[in-house]
Amino acid sequence: MHSIEAYSGVLVAACEFIKDQLYFITLRTSIKPKSTSNTHYFTIDDELVYENFFSDFGPLNLAMLFRYCIKVNRKRKVASQSNKKIVHYTTIEPQKRVNAAYLIASYAILYLKKTPEEAFKALVDGIQPPFIPFRDASSGVSVFHVTLLDCLQAVYKAYHLGFFNFDDFDVDEYEYYERVENGDLNWIVPQKFLAFCGPHAITKIENGYPLHSPESYFSYFRKNNVKTVIRLNKKIYDSSRFTNCGFQHRDLFFVDGSTPSDAILKQFLTLSESVPDAIAVHCKAGLGRTGSLIGCYIMKHYHFNVMEAIAWIRICRPGSIIGHQQQWLKEKEQQMWYWGNKYRESVYGCSSKFPVHNYGIYSKKLKELSDRVGHENLKNELLHYPDSISRILLKVDTMKIEDKNINNVDKIPLNKDKPVVSNLKDIKTANSSLTQGDHLNQIKVMRKKPRAVTATINNNVRSVRVKETVTEIQSETPLKVTKVVDKVSSSALTKRGPRSVISRRNVWLGSSVGTNRNLLLRPSGSKTSVVCQRPLTRSIAKSSFTVETSQIGSSSLNSRPCLGPTARVSKLTMNTAI
Repeated sequence: MHSIEAYSGVLVAACEFIKDQLYFITLRTSIKPKSTSNTHYFTIDDELVYENFFSDFGPLNLAMLFRYCIKVNRKRKVASQSNKKIVHYTTIEPQKRVNAAYLIASYAILYLKKTPEEAFKALVDGIQPPFIPFRDASSGVSVFHVTLLDCLQAVYKAYHLGFFNFDDFDVDEYEYYERVENGDLNWIVPQKFLAFCGPHAITKIENGYPLHSPESYFSYFRKNNVKTVIRLNKKIYDSSRFTNCGFQHRDLFFVDGSTPSDAILKQFLTLSESVPDAIAVHCKAGLGRTGSLIGCYIMKHYHFNVMEAIAWIRICRPGSIIGHQQQWLKEKEQQMWYWGNKYRESVYGCSSKFPVHNYGIYSKKLKELSDRVGHENLKNELLHYPDSISRILLKVDTMKIEDKNINNVDKIPLNKDKPVVSNLKDIKTANSSLTQGDHLNQIKVMRKKPRAVTATINNNVRSVRVKETVTEIQSETPLKVTKVVDKVSSSALTKRGPRSVISRRNVWLGSSVGTNRNLLLRPSGSKTSVVCQRPLTRSIAKSSFTVETSQIGSSSLNSRPCLGPTARVSKLTMNTAI
């Protein structure tokens, strides 16, 4: 590639995913490459950004992977009409580089039909700087690594098991409900496990953090067939608030930041296997204890290894499974596999018979079906059991790849030149009794970045006004590219200056949100005018929607809607651009 050779002085590494079409390169420069008549360059380093708790830095969540796939498919479609090569470039900065590599390698698995081994091999062939491993959301020295290959294997397994399907994925729902003010919840296993932050006795704002009562979740739970709630933390609300309204509620308490006893683990698995409907699991923050128990279920029933289970749960809900909980899961891996084999033998008559989901997490089709015929009439249509899935699952477990980058992960320094950005010093208070969950929740609220947006919403059209300019965006799936009109001025996207926690909270509270609000109901139905101050949380991209101009080499402006994952925007007619 002649255009890439022009950057040979700063080119650190390059790999080819589609011959003469799609490339991934690492550059030792902050200067952005200029697109040419035959090559289009793009980067996501400052667009899809992981929001850390402490020293964690990835992997990027499922919504960001979805948006990356939209972007690349759109670029490939336009580039094919002009025979342009597409080059995804990234920096030598280790954390950004490994996240960028995770995105393009996952894309290769999902759309180019590569195996994790093939996608990873493309990244490490030749003389390449090693990829640093991912770590947990703690501030100490990492003693447990999740590698890039672990993440790719998790994506591969989850995809083939039907955990997600980007042709049927409501990214707006993901990004809406993961926000602290809207419930802080994420689906992990389709129609089975929803992880969420623990409810409180009353709905209120406490120290800037939105707290939700049990009643706040009823509407979403009922709409998604959640009939059981498992509480792992100490009692903050009366369980009768759930049981009196038709939900089953169980307490399986163990100390914040710790690991469960064998008795609690068995109770959790037995209960999970005995109920046919979805289960909402929470501790204080819905990260450590919650992720640990769900991880055991995934290892038992889907034959994930411990690294894949941790990787998948963090892709769905960043920050999950912390500290020695990782090692505890590792110690349970073989036991979960053994129990899983015995379970499948007793239920299906075959230890290698694994369930595959017909509808993944955040499925639009499933919602339409359940609204039409009801959840009870869909139970026999949610799973199937192909013989081929066992070969896929067991093959991944035995994959070996000769790579010095994997063997030397313990020797890779974690970007010593760049200090870890942590909110720890900002959240310490006079109250020394704060637990791990308290600290994690406080970090989430400190991430809130208010942005005034006025939205007019109906069933089909959404217009978002930012500083008196209007952007209309067509919701897309990666394989069905639609068209975009850009009417946003660059001045509309000017970043705000830093604000204190109190000022950010006060701005957010200024949006007619009272203590009796129901933040978990997404705007839908008839046309409604909504004014909101939009705080963002852990894994919202800086620009979730990218609106780009009419030529491959042109600059891009970013805008994303404020509210209403159920709202859809009218189709536009101008040419789509890369």
